[in-house]
Amino acid sequence: MALLKSCLFVLVVGILSHYVGEALPRAWFHPDRFPFRAFAWEREGKIYDKLRIRDWKDQLPDMSRVMKDMIPKRVGTCPTAEKVMILVRETCVAELIHWLLALCGGVVYLFWKNSVGVLLSFLVFLGNLPFILIQRYNRPALLALAKRLAEREERKRNARTHSVR
Repeated sequence: MALLKSCLFVLVVGILSHYVGEALPRAWFHPDRFPFRAFAWEREGKIYDKLRIRDWKDQLPDMSRVMKDMIPKRVGTCPTAEKVMILVRETCVAELIHWLLALCGGVVYLFWKNSVGVLLSFLVFLGNLPFILIQRYNRPALLALAKRLAEREERKRNARTHSVR
């Protein structure tokens, strides 16, 4: 019975987390501030190359493919700095939600206050860790892309302004 309660808890919290994530105001999320900015030891996401995230990240489930109310996690064919920054903020939201889910896994221990509860809690944490790492891996590259796009857009605006004179 405790196993069933644990599984139901994880399922319900997982489903509710989608709605919580969608409801959070994006203005709260700043990729250049703690906890979302890249730490020095992450070397702008390059540390994750050692984990070969690029090789396996697309093999994991992506809720934006299932839930049509979510912003697709792809840059697209005609990206703008603004569109990429929307995606950057989405990585912040996803990271926060997966951290919360990982920590909620500790509640499973309340159902089974023994080694099984510890194991299940650890598995919930471990199940969310790859998604956290993916967000931290993607964010620096997306920020660099947004910066390049913003610079290009600025050059185009300046060129139009100078050609009008």
